Amino acid sequence: MKEKSKQKIIGIKEIRKAYQTLLLYKQGKRSLDARIVENEEWYKLRCGCTADGKLGQNSAWIFNSIINKHADAMDCYPEPNVLAREKGDEALAKKFSAILPIILEQQNFEQTYSDAWWYKLKTGTGVYGVFWNNELENGLGDVDIKQLDILNLFWEPGIKNLEQSANLFYATAVDKSALMAEYPDKADKIKSGFGELSAYRMDDGIIDTSKALVVDWYYKKKVGSKTLLHYCKFSGEALLFASENEPQYRLRGFYDHGKYPIVFDTLFVTENSPAGFGYIDVMKGCQTTIDKLSVAVERNALMGETPRFFISDSAGINEEEYADWSRTFIHTTGRIDDQTLKQVSVENISEATLKFLNFKVNELKETSGNRDFSQGSTNYGVTAASAILALQEAGNKLSRDMIKSAFRAYSNICYLILELVRQFYTEPRSFRITENGGSDRYIVFQNKDLLENHPFANYRPIFDIKIIPQKQSPYQKASQNELAKEMFSLGMLDPERRSEAKMAVKLMDFHGKEELLARLSSEENEVEML
Repeated sequence: MKEKSKQKIIGIKEIRKAYQTLLLYKQGKRSLDARIVENEEWYKLRCGCTADGKLGQNSAWIFNSIINKHADAMDCYPEPNVLAREKGDEALAKKFSAILPIILEQQNFEQTYSDAWWYKLKTGTGVYGVFWNNELENGLGDVDIKQLDILNLFWEPGIKNLEQSANLFYATAVDKSALMAEYPDKADKIKSGFGELSAYRMDDGIIDTSKALVVDWYYKKKVGSKTLLHYCKFSGEALLFASENEPQYRLRGFYDHGKYPIVFDTLFVTENSPAGFGYIDVMKGCQTTIDKLSVAVERNALMGETPRFFISDSAGINEEEYADWSRTFIHTTGRIDDQTLKQVSVENISEATLKFLNFKVNELKETSGNRDFSQGSTNYGVTAASAILALQEAGNKLSRDMIKSAFRAYSNICYLILELVRQFYTEPRSFRITENGGSDRYIVFQNKDLLENHPFANYRPIFDIKIIPQKQSPYQKASQNELAKEMFSLGMLDPERRSEAKMAVKLMDFHGKEELLARLSSEENEVEML
């Protein structure tokens, strides 16, 4: 039994085979990597057309669309609400619902969420990693949430759902000297370089010799009727960690939830791939035409405002004096007339060209959903908050749709956090909860709350996680204020008309509806008691 526990299932042979699989997966996503690198150049305004027809800096229509979409996403930053499926778990669900936002806040998740949204809008896919990090909380360990670069991820080609992939690799370039210091007994097997990774075109050069490739390899293995998730970390032929070689993980798996700790948030879905495409892919064709036409218009304007002349040699004009507008007199040795000096005429850009340029600009606005009212413009004299909100909501269907997809990814992140807490929170942890009134209370939580003290044997509480927007735009708040004033002016808040007000509110849909109904009901009950 002792010999079996020391058995090494993962060794150099398995590492070599895994590395070959990684290279095969990399070949399968070669075109995706190239597109992502190109899109980064478009985002940095480096793919436009110059006057000589070469690529250069482009106009910022795409950039403007992306920053507005990002602003829409951050205006609706999500907040989790944990709901119990069994009545007996309601208290536990309420408790976990209070600590889940704190775990996210401690991980600075709002910044991670923002970074993932930038990446999603540029490439079409935001990627999150939800890991357990033993080094956090002074060695106690905690959930670690990161935004990942899809260039460093490798999965089985041709699959739609990431969970269908037999293996999943996440490769990073780390400082070689630091890695050798952490694993001195494996220093001779750690190799320099990270040529396996696709790279962005950077302004600063990167020295390959100072870096080493470290691969996090996740794979699934069937044990009886259960599928286990195992984890292996290696660099070159140096095995740094393998969960299958550890007795406590061999028959259990590295993560109890059995899922890959990677969450994809796809913008526009593509078939046979978990990755999608983004707004830059949709808009760059139209942007190219706009840039070419803009260069033509600009060049024509500069030519028209920069006079040039035909000068005959017989005119004997001093060209230096003629070009200097500060000179009062210009010397000549010959006769000056229309035959010896004639201005080069420049035709104005045609009206059809200007109309076509404007058409392409409007086309880009339409295809990106980045219309005027989406950006808060009120060019048509609309000033009422409710009217502005109505027009914004009508024009924001695309934003609402992509935000809902982000909420689904956020929900998956919360489920992974729940399972990591269930597995690793073996020690009691204290959380400070700030109530709405500003007062603080403290909650002590550990994983036994999710595993024990239930009337049924082998019972595991299961929760549903509902995602709601945490923030509202100023126009939404102004609209709700106008709604409250209108209800007051109509007498709906009159104490004598509470029953009518309740019926009306039930038919309405606005933020804070349940709170208002609860207040109307409590006040109605107080009146009845009197």
